[in-house]
Amino acid sequence: MFETLYEMHTALANKEITSVELTERAFDRIAQVDGKVEAFLALNKEQALEQAKQSDEKGYDKDNFTLQGLPIGIKDNIVTKGLKTTAASRMLEDFVPIYNATVMEKLNHAGAVTIGKLNMDEFAMGGSTETSYFAKTKNPYDLTKIPGGSSGGSAAAVASLEVPASLGSDTGGSIRQPAAFTNLIGMKPTYGRVSRYGLIAFASSLDQIGPMTHTVKDNALVLQTISGVDKHDSTSSALSVPDFSEKLTTSVKGLRIALPTEYLQEGISKEIRESILKAADIYRQLGAIVEEVSLPHSKYGIPAYYIIASSEASSNLQRFDGIRYGYRSENVSNLEDVYVNSRSEGFGTEVKRRIMLGTFSLSSGYYDAYFKKAGQIRTLIKQDFEDVFEKYDVILGPTTTTTAFGIGEHLDDPIAMYMADLLTVPVNLAGVPALSMPAGFDKNGLPIGMQLIGRYYDEVTLYQVAQAFETETQYYKQKPVL
Repeated sequence: MFETLYEMHTALANKEITSVELTERAFDRIAQVDGKVEAFLALNKEQALEQAKQSDEKGYDKDNFTLQGLPIGIKDNIVTKGLKTTAASRMLEDFVPIYNATVMEKLNHAGAVTIGKLNMDEFAMGGSTETSYFAKTKNPYDLTKIPGGSSGGSAAAVASLEVPASLGSDTGGSIRQPAAFTNLIGMKPTYGRVSRYGLIAFASSLDQIGPMTHTVKDNALVLQTISGVDKHDSTSSALSVPDFSEKLTTSVKGLRIALPTEYLQEGISKEIRESILKAADIYRQLGAIVEEVSLPHSKYGIPAYYIIASSEASSNLQRFDGIRYGYRSENVSNLEDVYVNSRSEGFGTEVKRRIMLGTFSLSSGYYDAYFKKAGQIRTLIKQDFEDVFEKYDVILGPTTTTTAFGIGEHLDDPIAMYMADLLTVPVNLAGVPALSMPAGFDKNGLPIGMQLIGRYYDEVTLYQVAQAFETETQYYKQKPVL
C-alpha cells in the first residue's frame, strides 16, 4: 500500500496516515531489507522525523499534489547541509557540508522529507555501483546482479520500496541505465533545466540531476519541484518551467515517433530488441506514427564521451589534493608526498584511470588529436538529433544493450563496462532530455528498459508519450521479492 508519491499524498490528505508514520515506515523498511540491498550510505532519521512532524502540523491539500510530507532519498554526490556527503569516495569520507545544493533547498521548501544518502560509483564514475569505496549495492530483482550505476543506490532504494522516489545524477546514462535495470522511471532532463549548484562535479558540461520513481506522474512531480533558473549556476536555463503533467492524459494519436536503426542492430540483446519493437507496435495501435530513422554518428559516442568526460573530470578533481580539500595521507615526509600520497590513497582505481586518460587527452601535443576531435564528434551527434527532431516529436529505443549483469562480471574489463553506455551517452553529448521506463522482463525475470528522447526543453511531450505506454502496459506494478 502507498507505494507511489501520488498514493502517499492522497493518503496524507485523507488522514489515512501521517508523514511521521510514513517516515517511520521508510526506516522500518530500510532496517528490513537494506542489509541485503545496501542502497544507503547515511541515514537522516532524527531530522527526517522532525521534517515529517512539521509537515503534519501544516496539514495537506488533497487538490494540490506536492511533495510535502513525502519521503525521498538523495544520491551521495548532492551536498546536504549537516548530513555527510562522500560521493562514495575515501577522499570525502568525513565531509559534512555547511550548505545545501539548490535542489535540496527546493525539496526542503516543498516540504519533502530527506531519508538519507544513497550509494553510487565513486565520483559517479562507473556503470555498476561497484567502484564505491563503502559498499556494493545489489539489484533488488536479483541480488547477484548489479543495480546499474552510477545512481545504483538511488535506483535500488526505490525499487526495493525503501523510499518512493530519489534523486540521481546523469553524466552518460547514470540515471537511465539503473532505472532500466530496476524497472523504474528515470529522467535525465535537458542540460540546464535543473541547477547543478551543490552537485559534486564529474564532467560539468554533461552532468544533470534528475528524479527516479515508480511512475511517470510521480517523476513529473519531482522534476517540477527541482527545476528552474538558479543564480548560483550560470548554466541553468532562464526559460520558464512548464507544468510537466499538463499532457499526461493527452492522446499520442498523430505524434511522430522515430525509431533509430542504429539502436536495434547487433550488440543489442534479442529480448530487448523484441521488447522495443513490441513497444513501437503499441504506439502504432494508439495512433502514433512510428518510422525508422538514422543517427549515423551515434556509433562514435562512446570514444567521444570518454575523452570529454575524463578531461573534465581530471580538471574538476585537481582540487582534491590533501591540502585544500579531501583526505590527507599521514604517510608523508615532504610537500610532494602530501599531494602524491593523498591522491593515491584517496582515489579508487577507476577514478585514477579517468584522471590519467583526461590529463593525457588535454596535454600538449595530444589536444588536437583527441579532445578537439571529440568536440567535433559531439557537434555531429547534436546535429543528428536536431535533424530527426525537425520531423519527429520523440525518439524511441532501448536504454541498455543487455539486462543487469552479474556483480564482478565486468569489473576487470573497463572497455566492456564503457560499452554498456552505448545507447545513453549520445543524449548527454547533445544535451537533450531523455527518460528510461519499464518495457518488460527477460526470461530470467530481469527488467528491460525503454528510452524516450525528446527535443530541448520538451520534457512535457516525453512524459505524455511515456504515460501512454505506462497506462497500456503497467510493467511498473511488478515488484521484486526481498
